[in-house]
Amino acid sequence: MKSFRVGSAFGIPIKLDLTFLLVLPVFAYVIGFQLGEWVPLLNDTLGTTIDAAVLTGSTPARYGIGSVAAIGLFVCVVAHEFGHSLVARRYGVPIESITLWLLGGVAQMEEIPEDWKKEFNIAIAGPIVSVVVGVLAYAAFLVTPSGSFGLEAVRFTLAYLAAMNVVLAAFNLLPGFPMDGGRILRALLARSRPHAKATQQAARVGQLFAIGLGLFGLLAGFNVFLIVLAFFIYIAAASESSRTVMNAAFEGVEVRDVMTPRNELDVVAPDASVADLLDRMFRERHTGYPVLDDGRVAGIVTLSDARGVDEVERDAYRVEDVMSRDLHTVTPDTPVMDAFETMQKQGIGRLLVVDDSDDLVGLLSRTDVMTALEIVKEGGEIAGRTGRENSSVGGSGYGTDGTVRR
Repeated sequence: MKSFRVGSAFGIPIKLDLTFLLVLPVFAYVIGFQLGEWVPLLNDTLGTTIDAAVLTGSTPARYGIGSVAAIGLFVCVVAHEFGHSLVARRYGVPIESITLWLLGGVAQMEEIPEDWKKEFNIAIAGPIVSVVVGVLAYAAFLVTPSGSFGLEAVRFTLAYLAAMNVVLAAFNLLPGFPMDGGRILRALLARSRPHAKATQQAARVGQLFAIGLGLFGLLAGFNVFLIVLAFFIYIAAASESSRTVMNAAFEGVEVRDVMTPRNELDVVAPDASVADLLDRMFRERHTGYPVLDDGRVAGIVTLSDARGVDEVERDAYRVEDVMSRDLHTVTPDTPVMDAFETMQKQGIGRLLVVDDSDDLVGLLSRTDVMTALEIVKEGGEIAGRTGRENSSVGGSGYGTDGTVRR
């Protein structure tokens, strides 16, 4: 969903996702509503002496306390993410932003180091910060006097944050990849095996953890938060595992090695009718074509562009009337994974491949990338690699003749 920037610290932007604005009032309400249950729990757990009667006497006041505690909790989540981010930046990893969303916070890093020690330090930094913040909150609680409503409200908030930061650290250390504990597990596994293999194993553990968490959420009174969290952990684990396998498979492989070259490329002219274009798409089973005008790239046209024209008007409309002139291009020497990530970010299915003179030399589609990946996983070869084998994705070797060997 859409997010917007609310500030920055240490040069790192802090953003709020719209889902965060939905969940924050829920947290505030739940904390305020359960205030009478939280106080004795904290008193028993932390040995505090908070006066529940003082805090629960006024309904507006208890929800005000819930709001302050909820905001404080998410500030602690931001601190947790800064723990990851600052250590990562120390290793030269660029940090795009820290975003608060439905399930907490996420530090958006451009990449995760494959060196196991670096990943271990980045992953463990967040829980360490949470424990430190929890200890500081408890220390502040100890020096805060009791008495009035205001002081009791402050003492409750500090005790609540002390407990929740420890819970946050402990929960994140569970092996639910890609949570912190899962990343620590991957780092430890990567000490003795390839990074891609370690990722696959950590992801499987994470998915099993997600299944267990989801079942627990179902049996524990249908806890929606735990069920949703389990779903996202499962999907994220599978996604990161696939991405890591792709990174390993395409290490050293460039766009020129998997693209459809210009001499094999089907193109259309800008003056072709939309009706003829759709007929050709049906016959050739293509959903997109580059549009060339006198040998120069004029645009790209897709099935969705053509379908936007009413059926009775398709003979009258030309390709140039519906094609997209907002072109996304790559060069032949662009790494395949960089090109694939561009397609992911832009939400497009193909990229034009142009040379230094902006002449069209090929087309790279999602299908090209995924076909090449399947060939590698089945033991085929792709040119462009540095020559070493990668047994973690199927024992594949890589040729040097600029072709995909099927």
